[in-house]
Amino acid sequence: MFIKSITARELFRRHPDLRKELWGGELWTDGFFVSTVGEGGNRDVIRIYVEKQGNKSDITQLKLFNF
Repeated sequence: MFIKSITARELFRRHPDLRKELWGGELWTDGFFVSTVGEGGNRDVIRIYVEKQGNKSDITQLKLFNF
């Protein structure tokens, strides 16, 4: 969730006219992800994901914006 909002905010900051090109001024559509919990590694992946929720120091997506 954070990646989408941070990406949109940074794109609109760097390219204000982009908002005019998009219907409703929104970059992303509403959506969600669903996955099943299986045996083994999936539990660890989900545990780490839940533990990192709200950890702002872990956000590194903005490094993609070097244009």
